[in-house]
Amino acid sequence: MRPLTFNLADLVEAAVDRVPDRIALVTDDRTLTYAELEDRTNRLANWLAAQGIGAGDHVGCYLYNGTEYVETMYAAFKLRAVPINVNYRYVEDELKYLFADADLKALVHDEEFAPRIAAVRDGLPKLSVTLAAGPSGEYERVLASSSPARPDVERSGDDLYIIYTGGTTGMPKGVVWRQEDAFYSCFGGGDYSRANPVKTPDEMPDRIGNPFVFFPLAPLMHGAAQWTVFAWLMAGGTNVLTASRPRTDYAEVWRLITEHGVQVLTIIGDAVARPLIDEYNAHRDRYDASALISIGSGGAPLSRAGREELAATFPNVILNDGYGASETGAQARSFGDGKFSSFDDETLVLDPETFEVVQPGSGREGRVARRGHIPLGYYNDPEKTAATFVQHDGERWVLTGDVATVLDDGTIQLLGRGSMCINTGGEKVFPEEVEGVLLAHPAVYDAIVVGVPDQRWGERVTAVVRVAPGHDLDEEDVLAHCRSQLAGYKLPRAIVTVEQVQRSPVGKADYAWARDVATRGVPS
Repeated sequence: MRPLTFNLADLVEAAVDRVPDRIALVTDDRTLTYAELEDRTNRLANWLAAQGIGAGDHVGCYLYNGTEYVETMYAAFKLRAVPINVNYRYVEDELKYLFADADLKALVHDEEFAPRIAAVRDGLPKLSVTLAAGPSGEYERVLASSSPARPDVERSGDDLYIIYTGGTTGMPKGVVWRQEDAFYSCFGGGDYSRANPVKTPDEMPDRIGNPFVFFPLAPLMHGAAQWTVFAWLMAGGTNVLTASRPRTDYAEVWRLITEHGVQVLTIIGDAVARPLIDEYNAHRDRYDASALISIGSGGAPLSRAGREELAATFPNVILNDGYGASETGAQARSFGDGKFSSFDDETLVLDPETFEVVQPGSGREGRVARRGHIPLGYYNDPEKTAATFVQHDGERWVLTGDVATVLDDGTIQLLGRGSMCINTGGEKVFPEEVEGVLLAHPAVYDAIVVGVPDQRWGERVTAVVRVAPGHDLDEEDVLAHCRSQLAGYKLPRAIVTVEQVQRSPVGKADYAWARDVATRGVPS
């Protein structure tokens, strides 16, 4: 038997061998034990290998949540190939860019996406293998005709993991990780709390104890869902998945929590927390939250109001609000209001010009940076790689776009993302700070803050707001609320109301959409 390595396929296989009869995945379509997941994944891997897919080849995952998504990722890892996440909301131009940029050689997709794929297939000579999952049964026929034998491939922690991220602006870019670095920074290092990561891969099977039931309320096309699902697979846990259509059915979410006794739930900021709470409060007689131990948030921050509402609704549940990015992994624990502390000593605030560490209580601003287990860079983009992944005094750092300072007690205070910063009359306004204050007002259900052009001030602060059900929005009252917590130049100069605030499937604010709405809704 080959020695165990910090390779994601090796570590999941070790869990399969330890707990083959334990439930690994629960979906509407099927429930799989670890042995059944292994059987289906081996069959898919062997079919892909027969089509010429091997080490270093890129396999697109253009799928909604389901066992097929996990199977495709796991099969690629088994072959030393690289799964590539595809955003199912992309239109044709974005898809063609991603498929070409990622050098896809194979694509596993839901059947409904076939017309989009056909529309962009010309000009993609490297894409030679496609496989459709859905009612026609092509995917299932492939599995039925393939060998269930475990592929005999020697793998290592140097094999690659790539996660494509759209960020807040621009076309998507692929963040390239060594799997060993990703294991520690993204997949938990063998410890859900991140307090006691393993030192050797051989420790992983021995850490498998009683099963936990985990439920990510995010699509698997998003890094946070991939990281947590595979972390729990390596730990012998049970993963519950809901279909990740563009609109989440929160009645269905609560049915699954109740039916399967979900213990660990991950959400994506206020955009998920609020409708989750609303559905629970509206039908408490139907739902059972008694098994819940922990609710974690990642991908988008919880406002103070969101944290307080979760705590009041589920007083016996531990709230874990994470901070991180595709370029850093999960790097810190958040305390709300933009304050967080690193899981280790590898996250610091640096002056991006001098690389001096911002000292606690100095009042200086810098960029959040991380060293240690960090990515190799961006795929196919040496220019962005050089700007983001930098070398200084023999150490490699990833410089994030987040501007921060360090408080007296060493806590990092996040001020906002530099690219989103509003310049109004020479003063800097970070949208996240204003959004957090707005969300604490009872009449505000959701909000995005942007800068719109202004002849006098350059930009004026403008809020795009969804009004809370059962409330009327009194702008003067909202502004009085903001004035009690914000300097005058940070106050919204206009509020534009909308029926629905547009966010990504993982709850991230769509600032381009909000800026367009705000510009059209506010006279110059």
